[in-house]
Amino acid sequence: MRNFLNYREARQLAMRRLPRGIFEYIDRGSEDEVGLRHNRIALDTVRVKPRVLGGGTTRNQKVSLFGTTYDAPIIIAPTAFAGLVWYRGEVQLAKAAAANGIPFCAATEAIDAVQEIAGASDGETWFQLYMWEDEYLWRQLLERAWNSGVKVLVATVDTVVNANREYNVRNGFGMPFRFGMRNIADVICHPRWALGVPARYFVSGRIPSFENYPEAYRNNLFAATKSLRLQPGLNWHHVRKLREVWKGRLILKGILRADDALQAVNVGADGIVVSNHGARQLDAAVAPIEVLARIVDAVGEQMTVLADSGIQRGSDILKLLAVGAKAVMIGRASLYGTAVGGMSGASQMIGVLRRELDIAMALSGCEDICKLDRGLLEMP
Repeated sequence: MRNFLNYREARQLAMRRLPRGIFEYIDRGSEDEVGLRHNRIALDTVRVKPRVLGGGTTRNQKVSLFGTTYDAPIIIAPTAFAGLVWYRGEVQLAKAAAANGIPFCAATEAIDAVQEIAGASDGETWFQLYMWEDEYLWRQLLERAWNSGVKVLVATVDTVVNANREYNVRNGFGMPFRFGMRNIADVICHPRWALGVPARYFVSGRIPSFENYPEAYRNNLFAATKSLRLQPGLNWHHVRKLREVWKGRLILKGILRADDALQAVNVGADGIVVSNHGARQLDAAVAPIEVLARIVDAVGEQMTVLADSGIQRGSDILKLLAVGAKAVMIGRASLYGTAVGGMSGASQMIGVLRRELDIAMALSGCEDICKLDRGLLEMP
């Protein structure tokens, strides 16, 4: 595995190693990708006003979330197709998270089943849910997650329809995958990936599929399947029903308004993720850091506020925490690391972000992550 020193270098290595369709699925946004650029600009616009001569020699990154203490304020975000960037990629990511003392959130559309991921790691596994139209099916999935030891559920609420990602259509990256001369040639040009990922699944007697789907809808990614529809008209009534069913902690992911955050409090959610889905949904959506302060002030101590979208450096994490998030979710960065070297690459990426965060804390005069505040920032 080649070393990388930062997010951009890991991204470049991942781009070389992955077929175009898979890389672009991870890397790109939606429509004209204004949102991708805006996430970056919004984070860069916030500047830090360092405090000097504090005299500290060590920094503490530990954070407590839902009664559990973690070594860093980082959560590995739920991402589809992690099992296609590396053989059994979700398991590799979960092991990397455990090695770094942080939680891993498994996705509904994972290649490995939630019970396999939770069983392969001695760390804490969270689970992300897309609510399907058939309530019986998502109830069964939640029971499977709970029996696997999952106690924190992250419900994605910003995906009422599929986003307009035109590059996926061009790349044949739909369900099922469509093979043409372009993507066949692309796979041939990436023999290390072809032999290291799909070939290993086939040799093991397995064809990649969404293993958390009900068996009747699972089949494989290369064949037509019965359609599994998302809950049409997803609304707060559905979230209340989910709250009644789920016995553990409930987090709503995809909140960008203070009034929605307060409604999340009212329906009994334990936390929210202030997120624009990494600019992969509504291209015109605001960046999380632009609305985070209003949301944190609105909910106060009533729930735990997390944030994600566009994080590339430890200083990005510092800014979001200083505004008021308790921790952040990392998606693309962890997938790039996994694409480079499986568990070791993912762990290296986590380590890069933790080291950058430590440096940013030291140069900002902050000894304890829990003591970050907005007085450290110059905001537009």
